[in-house]
Amino acid sequence: MHTIWLNMMKKIYADHAATTNVDELVLDSMIPFLNGRYENPSQPYSGAYQIKKELYLARERIARCINAAPEEIYFTSGGTESNNWVLYGNTVLNNKNGTIITSPIEHHSIGECCKQLSKFGITTKTVDVDAHGIVDSDSLNRLITDDTAIVSIMLANNEIGTIQNIKELVKIAHQHGILFHTDAVQALGHIPVDVKDLDVDFLSSSAHKYNGPKGIGFLYVRKGIDIAPLIVGGSQENNHRAGTENIASIVGMSVALELNCKRMTEFTQKMAELEKVIISAFEKSDIEYVYNCGQKHIPGLINVSFKNISGEMILHRLDLKGILVSTGSACNGYKNEISDVIKSIKVSKEYAEGTIRISLGIDNTFEDAVLIANSIIDVVKSTN
Repeated sequence: MHTIWLNMMKKIYADHAATTNVDELVLDSMIPFLNGRYENPSQPYSGAYQIKKELYLARERIARCINAAPEEIYFTSGGTESNNWVLYGNTVLNNKNGTIITSPIEHHSIGECCKQLSKFGITTKTVDVDAHGIVDSDSLNRLITDDTAIVSIMLANNEIGTIQNIKELVKIAHQHGILFHTDAVQALGHIPVDVKDLDVDFLSSSAHKYNGPKGIGFLYVRKGIDIAPLIVGGSQENNHRAGTENIASIVGMSVALELNCKRMTEFTQKMAELEKVIISAFEKSDIEYVYNCGQKHIPGLINVSFKNISGEMILHRLDLKGILVSTGSACNGYKNEISDVIKSIKVSKEYAEGTIRISLGIDNTFEDAVLIANSIIDVVKSTN
């Protein structure tokens, strides 16, 4: 009976930084390639040629969204593979030793990859960040040496939403002749991204963060830069990434990115308004909290820490009310501990354990924001 009641409750989904729903237009674009136009684009017959053409059109659509050339887009299984590919491809796969420079607030697919690469003699240095996760450019300049292989700094953080000044950091790296990669998984589809303006050499993306399907993403590789393949066994992706292409998801990803880029102004304005509703409610209450997002962050991504309370407890209490939030990165959700991001920005222990992330999406309403805020306030007050 209890299970039936839970299923009938209205759910308020506020964990869009973990994943998003597939837009109806995106789903419609995918269906033909699942049950009708299913030919393998690597085959020489006419039906396969048409599929190959659709593959190119999707690549072209994505390239336009980030001001790239179609041949600079390589399809992958998502941000994690793209991030791993960049780090492995610019070190051990190219028979290069050296050092990777990154930040202490990167996604686990960067941090854990660096740990794995240490087994091959690749070392890692981390730049300093401030209380909102902004990278210290002077720290980057000091860390770069002749043996630096690549710099990898994310464009927008997935837990606190911080948007980095990537252009400034890229300029420093390039002055030393060092390649620069940015993990743009949390940024793409939410803020304008122009690879020419940013001047990055590599950029990672994942479709499920902008209302596309899961299990598909891409890696931008600047023209003229060669990267050793991570997955071999076929000639797909210009001999750089083997495996039969996931056509339906690739098409869906391209439509999702184009759709989100077109509605970005409307979307960001709405997210900023809903975020203001929630933060204003916290300010008017007498609960003690720390707002961990800096002035420049992804709109609608709210990271707050409450005093002397468990963030996990808040999450479960909200879940019983039908409100879905998180305590941090979904990729590390099984660990009930303070995240590396919260540690790195030095949130005090009395607040750090009470950290939650509210990440809003296009379908959230003003009423949702009010209910989320009031429910959190009630939960926090009921434990103090």
